[in-house]
Amino acid sequence: MNAHETPRGSFRSLADRIAESGSLTDPAWRAAVEDVPREVFLGNDVYRMNGSRWEPVHRADVGEEEWRRLAHSDITWVTQVEGIDAADAPGPLAGRPTSSATLPSLVVRTLDVAGVREGDRVLEVGTGTGYSTAVLCHRLGDTNVTSVEYDTGVAERAAAHLRTAGYEPTLVTGDGLEGYSDGAEYDAVVATCSVRHIPRAWLWQVRAGGSITTTLNGWMMASGLIRLTLDSAGVATGRFLGDQISYMLARPHERPPRPTFHRLPGDVRTSRVAPGLLDDWTGHFVAQLAAPSAELWTSRTGVVLADVATGSQAWTESNRDGWSVHQNGPLRLWDQVETALLTWQAAGAPEQSAFGMTITDEAQTVWLGAPDGPSWRLPL
Repeated sequence: MNAHETPRGSFRSLADRIAESGSLTDPAWRAAVEDVPREVFLGNDVYRMNGSRWEPVHRADVGEEEWRRLAHSDITWVTQVEGIDAADAPGPLAGRPTSSATLPSLVVRTLDVAGVREGDRVLEVGTGTGYSTAVLCHRLGDTNVTSVEYDTGVAERAAAHLRTAGYEPTLVTGDGLEGYSDGAEYDAVVATCSVRHIPRAWLWQVRAGGSITTTLNGWMMASGLIRLTLDSAGVATGRFLGDQISYMLARPHERPPRPTFHRLPGDVRTSRVAPGLLDDWTGHFVAQLAAPSAELWTSRTGVVLADVATGSQAWTESNRDGWSVHQNGPLRLWDQVETALLTWQAAGAPEQSAFGMTITDEAQTVWLGAPDGPSWRLPL
């Protein structure tokens, strides 16, 4: 029996919980959450965090009742860590998740932000397990949905899940950053992965007046959800929504491998801002805009920045007067971050919804307040 034959409302309790969070206000998306059988898209194996490691959980071991409970939870279930599927894991693993079954509330929030409506033709970037693809198909119909997945194995499993659930969208295995020109033009591009900048192919494949909805992310792992609208001149603009959400970075935009970090001697001065500003969701985002090729992590003495491109580094430590910062290399990373944070503070330290973005053929720029306000160019 496929999803189109199951009784309506099998996931009504999940829809109720999402509605309580405020992420499910459109009746059409609620109907999709109630009807799409999420347990089909979990497959038979997932990971869950146990301490500092990812522990594989197998359907055969936990039983059907527990598996249904997992599927009915508004939780992201990781399905792959460092390229290793949960089914193939020899035991608990350390590392970064590389594929997941995204929590349903994030799926419907993203689609709601995208403004997708009946009759729209949508390009989804990042098929994943296929759940979000099925939600789109439920509302738009199979022929209006095209979905691209980078990972061959993930794509094959998603296709099987969708067939089992009774959906037949156009599925493509390839680099979603290139879009899918054979299906263009689209009314909307919706990405269930994050990007460091907006791929030009998405702009070329969306109709004038169409939209692009994605999370802008980077190597500091700060994130912002945005919906951009393309005008007749090919310029895309939009504002960030302020939601504190994130998706995994698209694999071609991932950080390159970094060697073991060693602090190097360099210039030392007193910082004009406290590193704790980077604990704020928007402060973190501003820091990433200022030093887009740097990674960030915390240490017992404060924060550490290391630039992937140049090897430049900066790290903080407390002193009697506040904070000292050590900087080494051709880029003064903390100078860049500090200046941006002071600009943000001078504007009243607003939330991320005060930021917007403009894309032209020449540049992609994130601005504060208005397009002619303080701005930062994204790396292309």
